[in-house]
Amino acid sequence: MKTISILGSTGSIGTQALQVAKAHKIRVAALAAGSNVKLLASQAREFDVQYACIADNSKESELKELLSGTPTKILSGHEGLLQTASLDGVDIMLNAVVGMVGLEPTLKAIEKGTDIALANKETLVTGGKLVTELARKKNVRIYPVDSEHSAIFQCLQGNNIRDLKKIILTASGGPFFGKKKSELENVTVGQALAHPNWSMGNKITIDSATLMNKGLEFIEAMWLFDLKPSQIEIVVHRQSVIHSAVEFNDNAVIAQLGVPDMKIPIQYALLFPQRVSCDTGELSLTQYGTLTFEKPDFDTFDCLRACIEAVTKGGNLPAAVNGANEEAVRLFLGGKIGFLDIGRLVCGCLENTEYKEINTLADVLETDKAARNYVLAQMKG
Repeated sequence: MKTISILGSTGSIGTQALQVAKAHKIRVAALAAGSNVKLLASQAREFDVQYACIADNSKESELKELLSGTPTKILSGHEGLLQTASLDGVDIMLNAVVGMVGLEPTLKAIEKGTDIALANKETLVTGGKLVTELARKKNVRIYPVDSEHSAIFQCLQGNNIRDLKKIILTASGGPFFGKKKSELENVTVGQALAHPNWSMGNKITIDSATLMNKGLEFIEAMWLFDLKPSQIEIVVHRQSVIHSAVEFNDNAVIAQLGVPDMKIPIQYALLFPQRVSCDTGELSLTQYGTLTFEKPDFDTFDCLRACIEAVTKGGNLPAAVNGANEEAVRLFLGGKIGFLDIGRLVCGCLENTEYKEINTLADVLETDKAARNYVLAQMKG
């Protein structure tokens, strides 16, 4: 029986991971959440966890009260998150927090020798060099949880990665596929949150609407599978049935298909290499009838273009575009900027960031802070 800990247990990925754990009797040692203290307490009681961490320090006393009479130890804040990520006796740490706050806990878990189930794409976007080098040093496995990266990982099983020619990274296209910039001037938050295929948290849903999410996945794929930018092709596939594909040197293409349900990649990461029953719908190709594939619009969705340019140049630039995006999305969700301002701010940050090598966590944090300050400075201007 595997023992896991979950960072981001009250979010979409975290709650589905707990469903998987319950279905397959996976032991849950620890849970961490941002601010949803009531749901965290309920989860902690149901799974009888050793540790429960609430990142919002102001809710620590409430969590203690909700879990009074249980043996669960209470942690809080950033330090509590790091402690939750690096506990003894944990086989896999599922990192499902939102944003680059997930980077340091991932490094802590790897340092401990704990394998990673990675749903926090910002970990590799901002600190890919640090994470992959440490994972090799500690002989730690990183199992992708994003549906696209899980698909690639699944397609590579039984094959030699040296025979890989390229990957085909599929994108749903989000709610604004086919629109031009002139049609997106007055997009509301509600419209941007109306994803056609997936039910996700607010931040990742906005990223899907701008195609920033696909840009982040492009960068993440490079680190996960040791690829060059030229080895990644993005294809818009509206039905989200083919989750991604790989092409080998002989031009044979292998794809992974399934209904749009995150339980499949979550379960595969937590139980690898086992394949067991999964509480999802079965795929009926005849019910879909037609699957379509188109090229992305890099002019309209400039966040995607910025991500590819950033990782092609390398260094601190991926961390810069990620930090600018996180701050811009926060402002958009708060009604402070327009939808198209997100791409404008991300591209502006890229243009105004001086290239530097990333050698330490401090390098990443410095770049992230500068990118956020750039965005806030544009607001004042």
